[in-house]
Amino acid sequence: MSDPEKQVADAVKTGTVVETIPADRSLGQLVAAATAEMSELVHDEIALAKAELRQDVKRGVTGGAAGGTAGIFLLFSLPMFSFAAAYGIHNLGLGLAWSFLIVAGAFVVLAGILGGFAALKFKKVKPPQKTIAAAKETASVLQKAKPHERELATAAPSDSATVARSSA
Repeated sequence: MSDPEKQVADAVKTGTVVETIPADRSLGQLVAAATAEMSELVHDEIALAKAELRQDVKRGVTGGAAGGTAGIFLLFSLPMFSFAAAYGIHNLGLGLAWSFLIVAGAFVVLAGILGGFAALKFKKVKPPQKTIAAAKETASVLQKAKPHERELATAAPSDSATVARSSA
């Protein structure tokens, strides 16, 4: 066994909690401890995934709101303001068709700007990288874990008579 003082010093240095494990723990206690630690690990990974997803959902909502706003501007304001602006331009001396074309182009440009803003926000949404890395690390650790080998009891029969078994 290693020196208990060294274990405490290592725990202080790394920030981990090191508990002394009694050597006389039963198999049930070991399984219970392993199950509890595994459950805690899974809960921690789920909490990490939730935190990362909350951040990405916020970005998605912002991008969705910008895209929705662009759609609302295009849908509701286009008919109202386009008539007013086109007739205003027409009153300046330009033909009516050219006036309507200028106004329609201005609204398309506005929708394009808002759509570009929405696309930029959606590009920032990324998969939960920390959770994926933690899950891969956990999987690699669990793949390397091997059960302890057990000695097989070689029981010699007390007499040389064999037992006939039915194969029916």
